[in-house]
Amino acid sequence: MRDPAFPALHIRPARGWLNDPNGLCRIDGTYHVFFQYNPHAPVHGNVHWGHVSSTDLLHWTDQPVALFPRPAGMDAAGCWSGCIVDDGGVPTAVYTANPDHAGNATVGLARSDRTLAAWTQADKPVVLAPDDEAIDEVRDPFVFSFEDRRYAVQGAGKRGGRPQLLLWSCDDLEHWVPLKALLTTDDAVAAEVAAADIWECPNLAYVDGHWVVLLSVWRWIDGTHRLDGVRFLLGDLLREGDGLRFKATGGGAVDDGPAFYAPQVLTDNGRLLLWGWSWELGRDFSQLAQAGWAGSLTFPREMFVRNGRLGSRPAAELTGLRRERLDATSGAEFAAPAFEVVAPGPVALELVNGTDADQVVAVRGSGDQPARVLVDGSIVEAFAADRSTTTRAYPTESGRWRVVTDGPVEIWRLGLP
Repeated sequence: MRDPAFPALHIRPARGWLNDPNGLCRIDGTYHVFFQYNPHAPVHGNVHWGHVSSTDLLHWTDQPVALFPRPAGMDAAGCWSGCIVDDGGVPTAVYTANPDHAGNATVGLARSDRTLAAWTQADKPVVLAPDDEAIDEVRDPFVFSFEDRRYAVQGAGKRGGRPQLLLWSCDDLEHWVPLKALLTTDDAVAAEVAAADIWECPNLAYVDGHWVVLLSVWRWIDGTHRLDGVRFLLGDLLREGDGLRFKATGGGAVDDGPAFYAPQVLTDNGRLLLWGWSWELGRDFSQLAQAGWAGSLTFPREMFVRNGRLGSRPAAELTGLRRERLDATSGAEFAAPAFEVVAPGPVALELVNGTDADQVVAVRGSGDQPARVLVDGSIVEAFAADRSTTTRAYPTESGRWRVVTDGPVEIWRLGLP
């Protein structure tokens, strides 16, 4: 029986656990998306790198699992987040290798041919955990280029301490040279916008004449950790001695919803694409075990800078999912596994399960920027006024959706062409 909550058009395997997107790249005309993956249970653990590929951002082909935890190896406790570098024609995964627990995580390399179908994981790390009392966890290497040099950052921090982005020179991926931190909370804007104990999943990109840093916020509160959303910083990337420094000039939230974390970006022919992880909301272990799956990647988004902030919209290719139009009468109920709502003014989406009706999201379009709400199973992604909101809502077999608006609206069923 079809699971009405399963997001069939989004990237995720049929079973198991999924979290962070990893290794986004486009090689020889094919997009590749990797992700944190437990193939054996819908819980975080035993983390592999899953892999899908596409030539159009609509049709995704499952590929063999790319990276595996190896017993007694540097990644025995998991192949955690990282990126992929086209290193002189050799696709190279640069990933967090966890030997036993997060405090001992290192940086590992794995290499493939141009198909990216089979990978050889190195036996030894290229970077060890730092010997620094101000840091107890480091992870999530992200490689970028600046002025014809190659660098990498890692998110770092400490429970009850201060977050920072470690910086390395890595023109030779086999030999990393440590440099002074790229960013700390000595930067007043970063300290205010992205308060955290640890910064995770850092990304750097240049878009619309601005350098952008993305930070996933890990906080230690009341004896436990909380993943507290994702922040962006706009600013300048400056030379400082042998290294670099990021000076923030502004920032804010990347997404306003409760189910968005750990995004990664891909520069693609002049545009900046982004995927994020959308976790489950309000589902306990027994519900996840019964479903057999947990977590989804978002649809790809195009990121841009406008009016001093980082904005987002659905990737242009996603209009290719539109099939026939549905009844767009305000208040009418309908059933569809996946659909898109487009409205030039205010619009709200409600989920009706039995006699219960809950508002899922409410947004407002304006001018030439209509609000768009894309729904696929239980994942809901809303876009309006250059902002995004990612949330979850779980339809039952008899569940129905309802759109409420006082103006014109279009509703499209979504499906593969």
